[in-house]
Amino acid sequence: MLQHPLLVAPIGRTILRLAAPNVMAMLATLATSMAEVWYVGHMGTAALAGLALAFPMYMLNLMIAAGSMGGAVSGAIAQRLGANDRAGAEALAFHALVLAAVLSLVASAIFLTLGPRIYGALGGQGAVLEQALAYSGALFAGCITLWLAKTLAGIVRATGRMGVSARLLMTGSAVQVVVAGALVFGIGPLPALGIAGAAAGAVAGFGVSTLLLLHFLIRRCPELTLRLSGIPLRLSVFADLLRVGALASISPFTSIGTVLAITGLVARLGPDALAGYGIGARLEFLMIPLVFGFGAATITMVGVHFGARAYGRGHRIAWTAAGMSALMTGAIGGLMALFPGLWADLFTDVEAVRETCRLYLRIAGPFYALFGFGQCLYFASQGARRMLWPVIGSLLRFLTVVAGGAVLVAQGGLEAEGIFHLIVLSLVAYATVTAVAIWRGAWMRGVVAVPAQ
Repeated sequence: MLQHPLLVAPIGRTILRLAAPNVMAMLATLATSMAEVWYVGHMGTAALAGLALAFPMYMLNLMIAAGSMGGAVSGAIAQRLGANDRAGAEALAFHALVLAAVLSLVASAIFLTLGPRIYGALGGQGAVLEQALAYSGALFAGCITLWLAKTLAGIVRATGRMGVSARLLMTGSAVQVVVAGALVFGIGPLPALGIAGAAAGAVAGFGVSTLLLLHFLIRRCPELTLRLSGIPLRLSVFADLLRVGALASISPFTSIGTVLAITGLVARLGPDALAGYGIGARLEFLMIPLVFGFGAATITMVGVHFGARAYGRGHRIAWTAAGMSALMTGAIGGLMALFPGLWADLFTDVEAVRETCRLYLRIAGPFYALFGFGQCLYFASQGARRMLWPVIGSLLRFLTVVAGGAVLVAQGGLEAEGIFHLIVLSLVAYATVTAVAIWRGAWMRGVVAVPAQ
């Protein structure tokens, strides 16, 4: 029986080799998102504030589809491939696609029917609420393309074909930039949809990526073949995916909940402060795709090693990747803390908005390294299929912000500086709990260690 090549590949070089295309794809996502904000920024402060309300819901679906469920899919399939079980991997791939379609319909139903209540509860009103609903409505009418594209990319990454998934996702990002710009401003015969055009561009871009990824997995992937028929649906397989994916999905909810709690606090300071925080927080959101570049490589590598019962080497992979991720996010955060205008001044010329964004970056930026470290360990835990403690860490981050926010409100001296220091405290709690739990053996409960390969 052939041994999986990742079991003997050099750890550091292999992480970088597998992560590089993912990071490039995520940089394309970053550029796409920046273009989207630039488009919307031309529509005024109300549109930017509306985007600040709606964008977390977009990121929630993106993080669950790509990071939580997609990571669970990648980890499960990688373990099957590490154990030389191709048939099991193919069955998981088909069930994952079906599950993604069902979950996308659930997401659409929730946000298309409850959107006004959700964004209203977050402080949206008047023109700001109208803009948030326009973006959200267009996005969730077609979010099935997002769910399918991210799930299919997770299947491809489980095979180790990081370059393929990256190229096909980048193609979709390029389509998104062009279509979004054309629809926001109404170029040529296309209608000017305003902020809704930005969301429609995202739907179109993910749709293109979905078609390309399907073609690769059905026709060209040597490690497994995605079969759309002939595989009976089994509840036990869905349950296996959901056992890890549902637990992992708590983390995106708490991450979004953390941002929404901060958003609710900042909204009390007025539209300019809300728009400024929205621009600054987008940088933190965009750290997630960048960390996912290393995280996706780690899911596959840890999954293959745990499938082959090479647990010690799997742990070394996780720590190495987390360190690399911390260096990357720390460098970006540190740069933005030193020169916050590089980010704040890109999207608006309203000085009050810029000043809030600069303040956020000066306070939170230096601690982005902790965010990158904790997030990469979260992804690595999906490869190990041991998600409890990373989820507890994310819950603690959320509770830190909620409890701290309640104290600030009760004291009656709510200011942006105090709110942003809460973010720092929550990042310290998140990274510390996750790292200590894994170091103390959280991944090894119920398994018997064997010598590393």
